[in-house]
Amino acid sequence: MSIEVGQNAPDFELTDQHGQAVRLSDFAGRKNVLLVFYPLAFSGVCQGELRDLRDNTAEFCNDDVQVLSISVDSMFAHRAWADTEGLDFPLLSDFWPHGEVASAYGVFDDTRGVAVRGTFLTDKEGVVRWKVVNPISEARSIDDYRKALTDLS
Repeated sequence: MSIEVGQNAPDFELTDQHGQAVRLSDFAGRKNVLLVFYPLAFSGVCQGELRDLRDNTAEFCNDDVQVLSISVDSMFAHRAWADTEGLDFPLLSDFWPHGEVASAYGVFDDTRGVAVRGTFLTDKEGVVRWKVVNPISEARSIDDYRKALTDLS
């Protein structure tokens, strides 16, 4: 079951593409967080979505908001993908235990072993204020992210 708007976002600790531990709670009281779950690095729809975030970094990684992207890929795959695509926001590895964080948010596809396209906007207190969950084949709209952040302000 997916986490719903108004619920506290489950805290987690995952490793980014540089091997650094990142906790959702690290941003408590400081930043809103846009959690972007995606199936796999180096795949077409995922590349398009993360390129959109990269090309609009100032909107999604600033003093008020932080984007955290999450997939079941390894830290090493994330590092290669970040270097290839010029992605400088955290790419978090939900590799082991496999899909544990995606499962906690209710966006893990047990059949395929990857996350579906779930996005959760948490406020500075860690409460989910907006979400969208799309099937693996359906890209999310960056304009929806913008609207959610504007509505949160």
